[in-house]
Amino acid sequence: MRSKQNRFTAEFKNQIVKEVEEIGNATLVARKHDLVAGTVTRWVRESKKTNKKNNRLNQNCDTDPTLLEHENDQLKKLLGEKDLEIAILRDMLKKNEPTIKEKVEIAKKWIDAGYKATLVLSIIRLNKSTYYYNINRPEAISDSSKNKGGRPIPGYSLDVHNNRVCDEEIKEYIIQIIETEGDSYGCYKITIILRRKYNLVINKKKVYRLCKELAILRPQRKIKPKQPRKIAINREITSSNALWEVDVKYGYIQKEDRFFYILSYLDVYDRSIIDYHIGLSCKASDAAITLKRAMIKRNLHNKENNLVIRSDNGPQFTSFHFQNTCLELQIEHERIPYATPNKNAHIEAFHRILEDECLSKYEFESFAHAYKEVTEFMKKYNNIRIHSSLGYISPKEYYLQALFGTENKQIVKL
Repeated sequence: MRSKQNRFTAEFKNQIVKEVEEIGNATLVARKHDLVAGTVTRWVRESKKTNKKNNRLNQNCDTDPTLLEHENDQLKKLLGEKDLEIAILRDMLKKNEPTIKEKVEIAKKWIDAGYKATLVLSIIRLNKSTYYYNINRPEAISDSSKNKGGRPIPGYSLDVHNNRVCDEEIKEYIIQIIETEGDSYGCYKITIILRRKYNLVINKKKVYRLCKELAILRPQRKIKPKQPRKIAINREITSSNALWEVDVKYGYIQKEDRFFYILSYLDVYDRSIIDYHIGLSCKASDAAITLKRAMIKRNLHNKENNLVIRSDNGPQFTSFHFQNTCLELQIEHERIPYATPNKNAHIEAFHRILEDECLSKYEFESFAHAYKEVTEFMKKYNNIRIHSSLGYISPKEYYLQALFGTENKQIVKL
């Protein structure tokens, strides 16, 4: 992949080095990408030198006095926080289940002494809003036993025999459940166990409150925002570089008992495999860099175009990395609905050909063997193999005709 300065990008070099490290053969990789083998070997050598240099720098950092001093300061800070925590907990133990008023008084004592309010309140387990509300309005301070809304908290629950069981005993039951079979249970499941094993008449709201007092509630999961999905629509394609389909195919290495991955971009008009990735892994970054290479091969990079990329809902294509790459390249990305492979019919048909004419023909002995055979097949597919839908000529020949407008015109309906 060359930039305007006619030089290969660092991203492309890293991808080539990665492929060489996976298959152990620089010549095969050079042949796939139409590179000089000596150039690929030099990139690998430079990469190794860079890695060694970085390792030495990391070792030097380990003995850097500035770094050690920083770590020492951090340790001192942690020790200071632990000492503060112990002192605050001693004050709270003296109160024997302190009320909100007493917690506010303890917090104010240490905050006035110069400690950070956030740290002190987190140790006491007191909300900022509660603390400042009571500080600003002393008359609003009330005991924790007083419940502003609803009926007062009774401090006990009944069992099925109508006997009272105090909240502290129920807390012990909860701890026993957590320490035995319920270490991953939520409040609802703990409630079920309390009813079934200890015959308590108790609801999940009270169990939640007791778990909160015990500070054993799990933090809420942060929901990651999903990328907006643009659904594939029906289209009529009448030229090359209008719509490319992309998908991933799995191959199997018999001797090594492991899989490898082939990700391909196919132009639905001329049926060419514009570029592809073959590796022991297939990540969003691989899909992105292969797309960039394909754009350069079709002379679309850094140019206005109406290209649409159509994919399924695989993790490579739903990732932020791939979405951002499409935005960077100013191309439209659409995804087919779930369980509708017919919407990606051309790449699926190609995968059938790949399976029948390459993958199922060999029992691959190594990844290098698979890499070699797949690379040879891709060249044969693009340059030699004829297609009935193209008028019995190869994809390369049809694409060249399309460039000059002499091809047998067709309308590809999707």
